[in-house]
Amino acid sequence: MCCFRTDERPKALTKKTAVQQVYGLIKNRILDGTYEAYSFVREAAVAKELDVSRTPVREALRELISEGWLEAIPHAGARVVAWTENDAREVFEIRLVLEPMAVAAAAKNMNPERLEELKLLATEMEDLVDHVPTDEDARNRIAALNYEFHRKLIESSKNQRLTLLLGNIVPNSVIRRNIGQYNLEHLRRSMQHHTEILQAVAAGNVAWAENIMRTHLLAARELHLHFLKEE
Repeated sequence: MCCFRTDERPKALTKKTAVQQVYGLIKNRILDGTYEAYSFVREAAVAKELDVSRTPVREALRELISEGWLEAIPHAGARVVAWTENDAREVFEIRLVLEPMAVAAAAKNMNPERLEELKLLATEMEDLVDHVPTDEDARNRIAALNYEFHRKLIESSKNQRLTLLLGNIVPNSVIRRNIGQYNLEHLRRSMQHHTEILQAVAAGNVAWAENIMRTHLLAARELHLHFLKEE
């Protein structure tokens, strides 16, 4: 079972709520490998390590389970979800078929209000990229906004079955894990793809929208597989 490294004992919980702090610390340790695949995150041990009650730890674990970082094992606790190279290949193969299809439909069905929402999300992400080197939470906020961007874009296809399929196939944790691995160059390239996707959608250009989404996913897949091989 993994545990917090003694040389990384977190500072006293201030500013943010205890739940947010616990959530962020556990998730970061999943991303950096401190908590390995299939290892259990023990509620009591985390509460003792952080000097908090078990209630915020329990709530943070619930959130991490709902996002797909952890899985609830009956009578055992919360366990880190394994994510293999084969898992990544399968998910990206499906995304490369379905997401270009979704963005093509979005280019036909987009309404002005939703387009403005997507533009605001894209702009907020771009602004946050410049803060990544100095703000340790900026990457997490980009990841959350990125998830919302893709979710709202797919919903704009007006195809409920397609939206449901992609929602089940692409867990929040996959998109967040990708962002956690990007350096500044990767992040800026990804943001540029978002901008161009919206330009294509606004123009109602189906072929353009499909091609940029496919390029966006191919770049993400290459990076994701590269990092998995290094683990």
